Amino acid sequence: MSRDWPEQLRNNVFQTGNSMTPIHRSQARPFDLFKSLSDVDLDHILASAEVRTIAKDEAVFRQGEAAEAFFVLIHGRLKVTRTTADGQQIIVRFVVPGELFGIAKAIGRRHYPGTAAAVLESGVLAWNSSLWDELAVRHPSFAAKALAVVGERFLDAQTRLEEISTEDAERRIAHAVLRLVHQAGRRVEQGILIDFPIRRQDIAEMSGTTLHTVSRCLSAWEQAGWVEGGRQRLLVRDAHRLFALAEGKTADPG
Repeated sequence: MSRDWPEQLRNNVFQTGNSMTPIHRSQARPFDLFKSLSDVDLDHILASAEVRTIAKDEAVFRQGEAAEAFFVLIHGRLKVTRTTADGQQIIVRFVVPGELFGIAKAIGRRHYPGTAAAVLESGVLAWNSSLWDELAVRHPSFAAKALAVVGERFLDAQTRLEEISTEDAERRIAHAVLRLVHQAGRRVEQGILIDFPIRRQDIAEMSGTTLHTVSRCLSAWEQAGWVEGGRQRLLVRDAHRLFALAEGKTADPG
């Protein structure tokens, strides 16, 4: 699946303002979520969706708000964060095009457990949460994929909790970078490019470490030739070395 829309499709859909014209099934079909649906079923699902533009740094929804809608990202990138009881902000994940998010209704929650905000200008399909039961019954393959997403996120959350409780900071940072590679990496000649603005503070929040620790680790990895940093960018030159480090199979490069 492409991680973003072809330029001509974005130009056909995106307009100025918060509301856009509906998209055609041919524009949604490339996403895995919709591939198995018939034309009739896909048309029905898209007809009930609103297409919205989300400005950079704008929130699609905020933690604690009533879960009035669920969404699919169709262009751009989103960051999902959660604020803990003691006021600490953690990054739960980044959302990439084609991904379903904000599905609190599917897990029986009435409020959003986190905040989803755009790190780039983005576009989303939005459905009213009251439609969830109808869509799930009428389109069981759509519902099954949504529940699979819930399961994957639950397992990811369990894995991250285990990492935080059992691993040192460097291994957690390596795991965080590898998650970014998996979620949003784009292969280029030099390696795998994280193709949206990513800050060291973001990696610190993803790994439950400090900015200082992330900076120290990334500097050591750059000297070793494993990664290459820049202004809000990250190029992973040697993902295999990072994987080995994350699994505890190699020593600190520094």
